[in-house]
Amino acid sequence: PSVLDSFALLSGQLNTLNKVLKHEKTPLLRNQVIIPLVLSPDRDEEIMRQTEGRVPVFSHEVVPDHLRTKPDPEVEEQEKQLITDAARISPDAAQKQIQSLNKMCSNLLEKISKEERESESGGLRQNKQTFNPADTNALVAAVAFGKGLSNRRPPGSGASVQSGQQGAGAIIAGASGIQQVPMTGAPAQQQPMLAGVQMAPAGQPGKE
Repeated sequence: PSVLDSFALLSGQLNTLNKVLKHEKTPLLRNQVIIPLVLSPDRDEEIMRQTEGRVPVFSHEVVPDHLRTKPDPEVEEQEKQLITDAARISPDAAQKQIQSLNKMCSNLLEKISKEERESESGGLRQNKQTFNPADTNALVAAVAFGKGLSNRRPPGSGASVQSGQQGAGAIIAGASGIQQVPMTGAPAQQQPMLAGVQMAPAGQPGKE
């Protein structure tokens, strides 16, 4: 019974508090000034958690800054000066200044974006590979060390290679005795000499 009585009392107080807060004459709590009731120079873990580590203590040093409702006197004076200067400008002049400032900002943003695009495109061109490193390494290894090449030869290739080498040797030996002798009456044409024997030019019968 004592627990039920306490619960009924708490429930009634909460209902009364909700009615007071929902009343139209009750001012909004967000517009009220917070008054610190407890100030301590010791570290408060709850405040650390609520402020995400920005305010470790709630002391006399930090309270004036965090609970300030007005700017500093210097900032307030500068703001008043700016408001006074703005009030002196006519609406047409203010509109022209706004348009000029917007134009300058647009040009600046366009230049910045253009430079960013050019730098990105230049970086892509520099970083883009025009070859395959694996294929290059395989080609170098094949040319320099014969890596990956087959050692097998087709049947009959040995004899043809030997006969080709012998024929090439004979041609080279015969070519060492070739002499070019100009013909009489035909300086533009030349008669080849193969091993000391004069060869007849094409289209003319040989002389005995």
